[in-house]
Amino acid sequence: MTEQNPTSETPQEQQQATPEQAPAAAAEAAQTAGDQVAAEPVEATAEGDARQQRGRAGSNRTRERRDRRPREEEGGLESAVIRIYRCSKVVKGGRTFSFGALVIAGDRQGSVGVGYGKANEVPPAVEKATKDARKNMIKVHLRGSTIPHQVTGRSGASTVVLAPARPGTGVTAGKSVRPVLELAGITDILTKAYGSTSPKNLVKATIAALRALQSPEQVAEFRGVELPADAGEVVST
Repeated sequence: MTEQNPTSETPQEQQQATPEQAPAAAAEAAQTAGDQVAAEPVEATAEGDARQQRGRAGSNRTRERRDRRPREEEGGLESAVIRIYRCSKVVKGGRTFSFGALVIAGDRQGSVGVGYGKANEVPPAVEKATKDARKNMIKVHLRGSTIPHQVTGRSGASTVVLAPARPGTGVTAGKSVRPVLELAGITDILTKAYGSTSPKNLVKATIAALRALQSPEQVAEFRGVELPADAGEVVST
């Protein structure tokens, strides 16, 4: 039989603090509780900021989808948002976000322009880009519902080829080139893009190709010849 040591303490007695240790334990517990209370507002604030940032990003995406649809402006002009860019800048207090908008404006009668605007929110950026597009309008030479001849436009590493098509063909183009052609008033055309797929480069290359179009009268005057009345017409077989 083993003998029990009368001086040994039970686990319950070990957990109990002596009267001298009670004030120190109470102070330590109070300090720990205070630290937790002080830390809760910081965590709550960080969580609230993250939730607000996510909500703002979601609303901006919804607004971007809504702004992509062509809208009719003053003077019979229509505008369409090609792309919304979100830019971030790291500062001392964190990151600040800004938005850039690439917008096409046209009257569907041979006038079209491209503009770019940047602001802290999406609507002001779209408004700036629309004003810029209206200032940079160009006149496109059309041949009915298509273009007079095949033409190539380049911008950066992107190349866009435009070719005339018979009535009823429609606009065969990508999502960055199509709004430019539609707002210019072209309903039958064939296109092909090479190189970079950047929306900015594709739009600028399309504008460069439309700017290079010439009417039969301009070609005749440049060559010093006289063209027949039906020159350049698409003959259906």
